[in-house]
Amino acid sequence: MWWHYLLVFFGAFVFDVVPIPFPPAFSIMVPLQIMFKLNVWVVTIVGVAGSILGRYVLTLYIPLLSDKFFNPEKNKEVQFLGKKLTEKGWKSQLIILSYSLLPLPTTPLFLAGGMARIKPVQIIPAFFIGKFISDAIAVHFGKFASENVEDMIKATLSWKSIASLVLGLILICALLFIDWFMLLERKKFKLNFKIWK
Repeated sequence: MWWHYLLVFFGAFVFDVVPIPFPPAFSIMVPLQIMFKLNVWVVTIVGVAGSILGRYVLTLYIPLLSDKFFNPEKNKEVQFLGKKLTEKGWKSQLIILSYSLLPLPTTPLFLAGGMARIKPVQIIPAFFIGKFISDAIAVHFGKFASENVEDMIKATLSWKSIASLVLGLILICALLFIDWFMLLERKKFKLNFKIWK
């Protein structure tokens, strides 16, 4: 049924539009593929499309939230960091692609991009390639593991998934609390916790 694929799209969108490190979108794609016996490739394509739209919307509304909740100095600092990253050209695309291939939350990447006012077109192409490859692998592995549902539930609550969540939170804290002007311009590490309005 076509609406099953709509659920995949919507689920992936919701997982990737929120500004906190949610589980990766494939963690909703895999159960839906198994539950409804959906085509793995269609699930991957539809799910990645939902993820891309979710991340795009995230980059659009994050600047509004960052202006509302963070002080102007922190916003200028993250914009400076974004400018430095985009100056690297193909190297920054390679970093985004590599990061997207890892089983890590990509929320910090898009939070930084949105706060830095980086145009989504500078992030999404490399993210799309990495996301498609990593989600295709995850959905195929999910189908293979569908006979072992208990093991999948245990894996969701495993030390790896918890470590991934913790790492995502650490990356967001690094983005917010490291003084990036000091680090990139003066090569000095400094934390700044006075970031809120």
